[in-house]
Amino acid sequence: MQRGTNLGRLGDFNQAVIFESIRRAVDGVSRVELAGSTGLSPQTISNVVRRLLDEGLVREDRTIVSGPGKPRTVLELEASRMVAVGIHLDPGVITVVMLNLRGEIMHSRRLDIPAVEVPEKTIETMARTVDEIISMAGVPRSNVLGVGVVVPGPLDPVRGVMTNPPLLDGWKDVDMVEPLHRMLKLDVLIEKDTIAASIAEQWKSNEAERDNFVTMYIGAGIGAGMVLNGEIHRGISGNAGEVGHYSTGVVAHDCDICGRNDCLHAALAFSKFAQLARERGLDLTVPDDGSVAERAAGIAELVRLAKSGNEAAVEILRDRMGLVGQVAGQLANTLDIGLIIFGGPLWAEVGELCLEDVSSIINERFISKNVHAVEVRSSSLGHEVGAIGGACVVMDANLSPKAAALLLR
Repeated sequence: MQRGTNLGRLGDFNQAVIFESIRRAVDGVSRVELAGSTGLSPQTISNVVRRLLDEGLVREDRTIVSGPGKPRTVLELEASRMVAVGIHLDPGVITVVMLNLRGEIMHSRRLDIPAVEVPEKTIETMARTVDEIISMAGVPRSNVLGVGVVVPGPLDPVRGVMTNPPLLDGWKDVDMVEPLHRMLKLDVLIEKDTIAASIAEQWKSNEAERDNFVTMYIGAGIGAGMVLNGEIHRGISGNAGEVGHYSTGVVAHDCDICGRNDCLHAALAFSKFAQLARERGLDLTVPDDGSVAERAAGIAELVRLAKSGNEAAVEILRDRMGLVGQVAGQLANTLDIGLIIFGGPLWAEVGELCLEDVSSIINERFISKNVHAVEVRSSSLGHEVGAIGGACVVMDANLSPKAAALLLR
């Protein structure tokens, strides 16, 4: 919980601190409780709450009596007063969600294996889907805070451009922000998928959990999002978390990006999955070097086999996810964190089969195991974690208290 300040010229920061406290209070919170949790004076609390009431972001819900003195009025969040939309572009799927101020999903749309080889048509599909969801929700456009578009890295967030995502053919130097802004007439932010997933987990977590953790994002690609001391770590260019070229210690094949033959990216390439499947007597029905859609279909086919009880398919998935666990273990040692959350479209399908093994691998390799263990769990947000993160990026940019707001201007 960030605490406010009673110094002058800091109303926006204090308002964000108080609003965040009300948002996280599931059963509501009184002004007295806000003063205790934020460190702000009763007068500051009163002034800010009055503004929030005038803006329709909170309401006075009921009164409670706890001991002698004046009954306390409980403040509740008006969760649907404002909304945000998140779009997640993964090589195998496009997901679009609308969230209310509590981070609850109001509407969701999943487009499986779209024709993402054509950026212009894909962006048009995104915009059309957002328009449809806003219309279905019946939300005034003025109540939409914005759209967060979540994409694989690397990206240039200043220009709103995907620079050269390795698993999206034809998407080099594609501008995502300007076309969506033009078509939707809404503010648009761009964020890397791994970072967005961590923002989603932070927004949905309780207070104690959201200070230090790593999110391992597993979709068509692999990456990590890091929250350290309560702050998202983006790096100087917004591309932190590129763990796909960490060494696994296991030879796969030459990586066409880093040139090594033992990196995680090479170990999780579809051609490697297909090779392992053939070695175990499975013949996937798509070519090793197929299109984006074909590669996604091939992984989905292997997952279906595993879920139907095919032991060879289960072994392949556990073996590959075990390598992800090795890299996650390296991060746990480097950062000395106690929580790793696995999520993303592929993990949402295989996590039930692989979580126990991955947790064991991480904790076996954790150097400080005699001091504390590393909790390893699957995200509760499922395949929508990236899109939820996109909407949370918008919420976070508009509503969360930022330390930068304390800088004197």
